[in-house]
Amino acid sequence: MSKPLYELVDELPTDNMTVKVLKTLDFVVPGQWNNVVGFENTIRTVTGETDEELIQQIGDRAVYLFNDKSQGYQNALWLYQTVDSTDKALGAAALANKVGEKVSFLGFLNKITPNPEKAQAIDLSLKLIAELVAFCQINGIPGDSIGDFVGSLADYSGESLMRMAALVCLDGLIPLGPDFILKVQSSLGNLSPKELDSNGTFQQMKKLIPGNNTSSQLDFIGNSFDSVKGWMSGFVEKRGVTPQQLFNKLGSFIEYSEDKLDYLAAFLDMSTNYYEHTGTQTLAKRLIERAVAEI
Repeated sequence: MSKPLYELVDELPTDNMTVKVLKTLDFVVPGQWNNVVGFENTIRTVTGETDEELIQQIGDRAVYLFNDKSQGYQNALWLYQTVDSTDKALGAAALANKVGEKVSFLGFLNKITPNPEKAQAIDLSLKLIAELVAFCQINGIPGDSIGDFVGSLADYSGESLMRMAALVCLDGLIPLGPDFILKVQSSLGNLSPKELDSNGTFQQMKKLIPGNNTSSQLDFIGNSFDSVKGWMSGFVEKRGVTPQQLFNKLGSFIEYSEDKLDYLAAFLDMSTNYYEHTGTQTLAKRLIERAVAEI
């Protein structure tokens, strides 16, 4: 990794577009997410510890564990970062497609940019795979442990639950509408291994996705989504969250007109990195908990 763990946690922003958007989503998972930033502050928050010497010991042990390449922590962080960095390209492509639709002499743009719905469906699927594989890496279990991951979702809380809430809301409901699960299933069902191979995010993640080739990896992505769709639909149903609700809440600080709602998802892709932000917090928390247990 280019930066040490403590620096990554110290550099987490206290207020930017990502933080504003996540705070707005508090109504979906009330009181679950506090934006804990700063490495020492995170140690104090997670452990309740006040002894400076012990805090230093815990921090040193957490950094040591993170740096140990035989563990999966660096891979997990890399996945969180990767799916967010490629998001920005997806947002730019989606905007170009929309401009091509609206302005006749720029119509060539939507011939050279990906179909926004299919691209968004693949993006959501790959973010879900990043979560699943990162979960396995952090917990030291095989990367294809779909059942363990699905079982753990019932216990998700804090920044991990907020990340999944944001996935459902920002990458599901806003760009694809209330039937986003059916749309993702349909897109995955009609996706060829060749099309998947041409996806930039997949190309970067490929080495960590279970499967011997693109075809078996596509099957793994489809099976993973099928396994989690029940949790996703239950999440939406239980909380009664709708695209219109999200539009109204986000409209308090993002200006857009009612006829430009299709631009909102692209804007969010380009201006937020909620996976990396909350993923860094999850990782720091898990490392600190393990460091305490070992000390």
